[in-house]
Amino acid sequence: MKTLKLIFFSRNVLLSASAALLLFSLTSCAKKVVFLTSSVVPAARGQVTVKKDNNNNFAIKIKIDNLAEAKRLEPSKNTYVVWIETDESMVKNIGQIQSNNPFMSSKLKATFETVTAFKPKKIFITAEDNSDAQYPGNQFVLETKRF
Repeated sequence: MKTLKLIFFSRNVLLSASAALLLFSLTSCAKKVVFLTSSVVPAARGQVTVKKDNNNNFAIKIKIDNLAEAKRLEPSKNTYVVWIETDESMVKNIGQIQSNNPFMSSKLKATFETVTAFKPKKIFITAEDNSDAQYPGNQFVLETKRF
């Protein structure tokens, strides 16, 4: 009888450890990084989540609070552009956050989601005149540390 109890106990411990390891491996795949405090929009706060998908692409999700409209900046700009710095030290424009869209409510919240084949090492947002900018301007609004 003691042998049977020991077998059931060992099996339960093994199953629990396996479940914990599986749960940890699923949640540890996503990297969450906060933006550094901005000198351009000091009240802006945000975070980035980067997760590698089954196709070896990288899903990027950004959430920002207290992001002023780009037109209110000095000098005034038309949009915010999201950039990544890749493993190869290339800088890529991955999209825009339009501050005059309905998602930028009176609470000044913004979200951004995209998928890219490039592995990001750093993510930053600049204020730009055009969303199709090939190189970032000098008005860095938010940026992460390298990760």
